[in-house]
Amino acid sequence: MARYKETEKDQGIMIPIYLDEQLVSGTFEHMLSELIDSQMDLRIFDGKYNNDLTGATAIEPRILLKIIIYCYSLGVISSRRIAKMCGSNMTVKALAEDTEPHYTTISNFVSGMDGENEKVFSEVLLVCKEMKLIRGKMFAVDGCRFSSNASKEYSGTKKELTEKYEKIKKICREIMKKHRENDRIGKEEKAKDKRKLKKMKKKAAKILEFLNTHEDRRGASGEIVKSNVTDNESGKIKGPHGVIQGYNGIAVADEKNQIIVAANAYGTAAEGQFFSEMLEQTNKSMKKITGKKKPLKGKIILADNGHFSEENLQKAKSMGMEAVIPDEQFRNRDKKMKEGGRRKGKEKFDIRNFKYMKKENCFQCPNGKKLQYRGRVKLARNEGDKYMSKTGDCVECPYADKCFHSRKSKKKQRTLYIPVSKYKENLSQQMREKIDKPKYKKLYSNRLKIIEPVFADITYCKGITRFTLRGDKKVNIQWKLYCIVHNISKCNTAKNRKMA
Repeated sequence: MARYKETEKDQGIMIPIYLDEQLVSGTFEHMLSELIDSQMDLRIFDGKYNNDLTGATAIEPRILLKIIIYCYSLGVISSRRIAKMCGSNMTVKALAEDTEPHYTTISNFVSGMDGENEKVFSEVLLVCKEMKLIRGKMFAVDGCRFSSNASKEYSGTKKELTEKYEKIKKICREIMKKHRENDRIGKEEKAKDKRKLKKMKKKAAKILEFLNTHEDRRGASGEIVKSNVTDNESGKIKGPHGVIQGYNGIAVADEKNQIIVAANAYGTAAEGQFFSEMLEQTNKSMKKITGKKKPLKGKIILADNGHFSEENLQKAKSMGMEAVIPDEQFRNRDKKMKEGGRRKGKEKFDIRNFKYMKKENCFQCPNGKKLQYRGRVKLARNEGDKYMSKTGDCVECPYADKCFHSRKSKKKQRTLYIPVSKYKENLSQQMREKIDKPKYKKLYSNRLKIIEPVFADITYCKGITRFTLRGDKKVNIQWKLYCIVHNISKCNTAKNRKMA
């Protein structure tokens, strides 16, 4: 028969614990404590407290920052869980210096940062600069999709939400009808039916209040997009794992160590429309780091084809930067893709395959047919001239598969939209020509290794996959904190590498 060790669960144990010894050199928490306690000026938080003469004493902002950033680095982003860890996790207890803030204190501190998060972000960047982690010659910009603290169930246009409201009211009427019938025959009501009616009434009231106080939400092109009753600044975003209700966390990273120099979150998947704003933020950050008036002059910015537009290219040029942003047909023109068979049959004709005939103001296609001018139309971000072939011209065309996805319809008409540029030079066309050259292909290939590891570190390594706050302003605070976690982690890695 097996024998087991005897145990004494009622035995008392006295273990001497020194909190400062819990922060071991070389760990993230040690780097975090050292950075916040001795290298950052946090006096900006002092103005939020009015207890100079009266009132209870407050927990220091530096302590709250330390425990929040450390818990975020473990993927713990709930205020309740962070508060619980202050009493149960010895490392968090050491960072908290034996204080145990209530979860509301933590929640209010995070959501109440009004500019203070920008200050902390900048302070961390200055530390990165002192450690020589930022080169400042090449940057990459991209976005990462995160779920928000809102349900897709409460999404829709005003028309869709009105229909949903009517459907819920109908269900409520049916439940009440059932209740009246039960009262008539003397049958006792089920508790679950009462709970369901209460829940449905609450849902209906929530949707009705939203319908009475909000108008339809508009997209970048002015089209109606789905609103959300819980968090109307979040959006329905299509990602690699389906459609989520959330935000797109956009970041600009430096090439040397993938340090994030600019960050912002938006409730839409369309990243390109925020390119100018992200460049302005990058310029602001680099001014603080370098002290130069034009820190981005002569530098390179890399972005995927979702950022390709004349406005974005012109914005980069106005700041003295060279933007490397491929157009949507870039991969289709790649010879290696064709030879490898991965894009076989997918390469399509673009504007360069059509000959412009100035006298007639029309375009001639590779099959010799003419695309006549049909007037000016509004495009996604500007205006453009529309040219179309005649009905029937494309039916028997040998190049139909180069213009259309399918040959089935006999009413196919090739259309060209030529953007009307307000600028003297066409940078879009220049970029289409440049991006096919080996030099720019090689430059563009750096984009993945600069920006993608940033999002992998935040989501996979740190375990941060969603936002817990609601509203654009508060979500931006949390996104900045996620980026601060990433940057401090890079500082710690660099320090350990130097000491090795």
